Amino acid sequence: MRITRRFCAGVMSLSAAFGVVGGGAAVAASVPGVSDTEIRLGTLQPLSGPASAYGVLGYAFEAYFAKVNDEGGVNGRKIRVLLRDDALSPPKAVEQTRKLVEQDDIFALFGQSGAPTGMAIQKYLHVKGIPQLFVMSGSHVFQEPKSAPLSMPGLPTYYGEARLYAKAILQANPNAKIGVFYQNDDFGKDYLRGVQIGLGDRADKMIVAKESYELTDPTVDSKILALKASGADTLIMGSYSKQTSQALQKMGVMGWKPKIYLSYIAASVNPTFKNAGLENAKGVVTAAVLKDPTDARWKDDPETLAWKAWMDKYYPRGDQTNGSNVFGYVIGDLIRHIVEKTGKDITQERLMATARQVRDYRPPMMLPDVSLTITPDNYSMYDRMQLQEFDGTVWRAIGKPISTH
Repeated sequence: MRITRRFCAGVMSLSAAFGVVGGGAAVAASVPGVSDTEIRLGTLQPLSGPASAYGVLGYAFEAYFAKVNDEGGVNGRKIRVLLRDDALSPPKAVEQTRKLVEQDDIFALFGQSGAPTGMAIQKYLHVKGIPQLFVMSGSHVFQEPKSAPLSMPGLPTYYGEARLYAKAILQANPNAKIGVFYQNDDFGKDYLRGVQIGLGDRADKMIVAKESYELTDPTVDSKILALKASGADTLIMGSYSKQTSQALQKMGVMGWKPKIYLSYIAASVNPTFKNAGLENAKGVVTAAVLKDPTDARWKDDPETLAWKAWMDKYYPRGDQTNGSNVFGYVIGDLIRHIVEKTGKDITQERLMATARQVRDYRPPMMLPDVSLTITPDNYSMYDRMQLQEFDGTVWRAIGKPISTH
């Protein structure tokens, strides 16, 4: 039977009228998105539009829970994923979210891609009491337990990652002339802020240029030309996959070879580097928390072999060189873990209480020495990242994972 919010309200009213308190059937009926056999979770992804490269996450989520359901589900219930396209458009995200909540009666929203769309629906979800778990964004707006207790980020903080790059540059080249290329929204501005804080009192001297772009810009060529003209020899890029590919390709055509530190959300061999030309990405440095299946270190790694077997069986059309498919697997496993730990008598309040008590959990495909911890006062669950450099074919680790604080 499909349990709607109107039906739930009716059951609760009848229970109150007849003095029923704490009855198992009434409790079960009062939880939107939950039946005896199923839990409905929603996710929004840019399956179309300028950020469609990230839409694969939704397909990875579907494939992960197909595996979970084949194995019996979680606590006797199957997990049903309702995937909707928001094209990374805030108005469309609002429209699709309302449908998921008011028509599809989802229990929670999870793994949504993008800060702008996540912000657009954050207040609505809080009013409705719907958890907004593991938004695929490192923006600070999803790391505010006091003002937005139902929202949690699924990615390392952009601010912390940018600070890490700033510290690395100070050690490697304290006289660097730094250009910052960033998206003109909260995502990109978090990178700029992190770089400035990481460089400290040297920021004004070392940063010689700052160029932002709009997500809808057809090309970023003029921005790259301006950065080159500034004399920058080091470039920090807080950019999406499409714009990163355009920028790397333009730099290749120009013969400009600054040292590049690139946002992890765009640092994938495919599609980003393949679209740009692998030779144009040689030497790029990024920070990682996941095992890269193209890295020879993990060729015989049991977790990587299991991930590839999952891809072969449940997501054969998926690209095994695309890091988003690893993130989909990891976030799917984290959701499964939290739902399982919440228990059979699941409610949104109990789910959030469980999520706030994650301690040193390590989903398969996380890098060694990297784990996840969430506390009631700190939703930023990644505290270490691994610097790595692209050699033109695969990633090579640089040292050990280091703190982003």
